[in-house]
Amino acid sequence: MTVDWQLTIDCASPERLVPFWAEALGYVPADPPEGHASWRDYYLSIGVPESELDCGDCADRLVDPTGRGPSIWFQVVPEAKSVKNRLHIDVKVGGGRSVPLAERRRRVDAKVAALVAAGASIIRPADGRYPDHYAVLLADPEGNEFCVV
Repeated sequence: MTVDWQLTIDCASPERLVPFWAEALGYVPADPPEGHASWRDYYLSIGVPESELDCGDCADRLVDPTGRGPSIWFQVVPEAKSVKNRLHIDVKVGGGRSVPLAERRRRVDAKVAALVAAGASIIRPADGRYPDHYAVLLADPEGNEFCVV
């Protein structure tokens, strides 16, 4: 039996992470539920207090426009990130080992440059330890680690 699931990322500011991860993954912001003009309207309709909605239109979800990948919810939490992630996302743009290493490097470096421009920071560039592997470790605007491979 298959299960439906979403990825939930704890954060301080969905307003910063939704556009960043949309760029990183090719996802799009999720439309609010039917009958609601915005996510804020929806949250108010289900009883979330106004005092908890310091979030503009409160758009806090992404979906894969192809319908293949899981949805992502950016859940606001009060505490800041304090330790290394135990789970991380690999943004796979290189094409795998069937693609020549030089081309994989070009693809990865181009995506890394776009994500740095969107607010990521490089934690560890590819170090060449593995002769047929190329990946760069980055952090999103709130410090969550991920790899571009």
